[in-house]
Amino acid sequence: MGSPEFDDLQGIERMVSATPPAQYVVKIQSYSSLSKNSVGKYESGVFEAGGYKWKLVLYPNGNKSKNVKDHVSLYLSMVETSSLPSGWEVHALVRFFLRDQDKDNYLIIQDAMRKEWHFHGMKLECGFDQFIPLKTLNDAQNGYLMDDTCVFGAEVSVTKEKSTGQGENLLMIKGAISQKHVWKVDNFWKLDKEFYDSKVFMAGNYKWKIRLYPNGKGSGLEGFVSLYLVSADTDTLPPGTKVFAGFSLRVMDQLQGNNVTGNANHWFSASDQQQGWGKFISHISVRHLYGYLTNDACLVEAEVTVLGVLNAL
Repeated sequence: MGSPEFDDLQGIERMVSATPPAQYVVKIQSYSSLSKNSVGKYESGVFEAGGYKWKLVLYPNGNKSKNVKDHVSLYLSMVETSSLPSGWEVHALVRFFLRDQDKDNYLIIQDAMRKEWHFHGMKLECGFDQFIPLKTLNDAQNGYLMDDTCVFGAEVSVTKEKSTGQGENLLMIKGAISQKHVWKVDNFWKLDKEFYDSKVFMAGNYKWKIRLYPNGKGSGLEGFVSLYLVSADTDTLPPGTKVFAGFSLRVMDQLQGNNVTGNANHWFSASDQQQGWGKFISHISVRHLYGYLTNDACLVEAEVTVLGVLNAL
């Protein structure tokens, strides 16, 4: 009886052992029925190793998503990871087993350099696209498939684990919709506080308000009106959350439509709640260009589009 035929693939080491896998065995009876019933992928039950949960993922006719042909594909997949701390990473030595039922021993397949495999939030699965040629598996002389039954297994040895506790997720919003809010500011020349806020309005599921400094702020002190967009719920946002918004602020010309407008994009957060212009419009313009004040009232408009949200992982 000759030795089984395998592809001479780089990176794969094969050996034979009489010792069965220590952690998990999958015995599949009527193996040919997987293909007959178009079961392209089979996932085992969940087992524990090194304090983590795992399962085997088997493609009896090859992983089509990776264009694998004429081979069995076999992977180890990490599961139930949602409870792990942010930035987690697990290093493990992994060995796959295939039982030779004729000789009562096991073919072991592993990384040729016996390197650790790294599992993390964006890579939950590792394995071999070409675990064994179908021709080799189906050849009864090799003992891997007997009476239409085969036995796979795995051993997982966790060698290192870490959690950075740091990371972020940026969600950019497709087809974002802008929202407008108009604020009528009465008795403009009688305003005597440092600043005034509009009512809170909603845009992109977040709360906003317009803030007006009638006698200016910063570079606009004395002689200018300063105008800002303010995030109205940054105090309640989770730490690390930022809201990216595009916005326009304008003082309306109520007679001729010659509005004064400022446009900007800004990341709003708990530590950076407002953005705008110190020198938005001069007192001279407000006083002498009649359209900006009608009966001592001005109209201020905000148009806000939430373009993205950044959250800590």
